[in-house]
Amino acid sequence: MSAWVGIGRSDIGLVRSSNQDAFVTADHLGFWAVADGMGGHAGGEIASHTAIASVTARAELFADSLRGGQCAPQDFLNDLLLHAQEAIVGRAHLEPRLKHMGTTIVSLLILPGPAPTAHIAHVGDSRAYLFRSGILAALTRDHTLIERYLERGILTEAAARTHPERHVLTRALGMPQALKPTFTAHPLHEDDLLILCSDGLTKMLDDQDIAALLSKANSDPIRACDLLLAAALDRGGEDNVTVIVIAHP
Repeated sequence: MSAWVGIGRSDIGLVRSSNQDAFVTADHLGFWAVADGMGGHAGGEIASHTAIASVTARAELFADSLRGGQCAPQDFLNDLLLHAQEAIVGRAHLEPRLKHMGTTIVSLLILPGPAPTAHIAHVGDSRAYLFRSGILAALTRDHTLIERYLERGILTEAAARTHPERHVLTRALGMPQALKPTFTAHPLHEDDLLILCSDGLTKMLDDQDIAALLSKANSDPIRACDLLLAAALDRGGEDNVTVIVIAHP
């Protein structure tokens, strides 16, 4: 049983006609994930839900192997994402209308023990953050064209915020190229908050906004989750919004 608890919320927003986000809070496994689908109304919704169903089932199946030390956390997460990729591609082959569907995913694993570590795997622009002592730190970097431009110095941060290609993904589950998740690991303190979110949150709120709301929540993950979701909707809710806040109770 994980000592960490995740509170998740998802909202269709104020503009979209369907919710193409999906998430899982599997506290008993120490596993949480958010997916944000793409590829039309049906395709995006099917892709994200297929991904979440696949990683959840796979996590349940191999949880004992992970806890028994027979599998490293990165290998465990890589296996989950590879099987989700296969599930999405397989479904798309069966239904031509779903040919271009795909989804982002950000996943988090915390194993029980005296030195907790956040193991993260992601593809796309759904993000993970760490909030510690009033400071918000991004634990992921978006797999987008804009992020690539920023890394190469082609664009400034200011120009990137309004660039017409700012939401074009370079990696996602369901894309034809080989899957390349990014893996990171971060030691945790018991008073940390971890946040997983779709870009429906980060389109509406910048990191300063998120940090201010988390400070206001006073370490309460339920309040933090509700404040973030409400603020994204208050700013216009231009996309589906999904947030998970994970804390040590």
